[in-house]
Amino acid sequence: MAEKEKKLFNILGKKRLLLGSNSPRRRELIEQLGLPVTILEPKQTDETYPAMMRAEDVAPFISRKKAHPYMDSLGPDDILLTADTVVINRGEVLGKPHSEREAVAMLTALSGHTHNVVTGVTLSTLKRQITFGENTEVEFGELLPSEIEYYAREYRPLDKAGAYGIQEWIGQIGIKAIRGDFYNVMGLPLRAVYQNLRRLGVTHH
Repeated sequence: MAEKEKKLFNILGKKRLLLGSNSPRRRELIEQLGLPVTILEPKQTDETYPAMMRAEDVAPFISRKKAHPYMDSLGPDDILLTADTVVINRGEVLGKPHSEREAVAMLTALSGHTHNVVTGVTLSTLKRQITFGENTEVEFGELLPSEIEYYAREYRPLDKAGAYGIQEWIGQIGIKAIRGDFYNVMGLPLRAVYQNLRRLGVTHH
């Protein structure tokens, strides 16, 4: 017997949620919330930030910058979601590695230490904009150089902040402890996104 399709718990009402990101993980995570979402064509964004900015503020700042190119095309019932994730290791902001060699260097630095993953999210409508950041602490056990090289070579984590995906092999063998939102490390803090969508006043439940 076919499984009954679940009815969406749609807190959006007549609003339309737009995702300004080409990240397949973010798309999957939003769909797991049971929210209908429209994926927009990714637009080039300058992801630089002020040199003296606090590390914890970088991802929220960039998530706001990512919203700018889409604002002119928003309709009255649209909610745009843009996001950015960074890894902060002993005060240093790690973005995405540009090469396999850089990925190995990042993972070597994370091995045996605790770091923070911060995802910044901006929700934009024609009338309001909400930006927030979620911070999760991740502790890696000691990784062997051969394990790091294998992961960087086989998984090519060049599209991931800090050069790793928590849901992949390296996360399964390397992560000792997580304090905070697991989904935040994947790229989107689902509980905070859900709560802030409700804050936008789009629900009548």
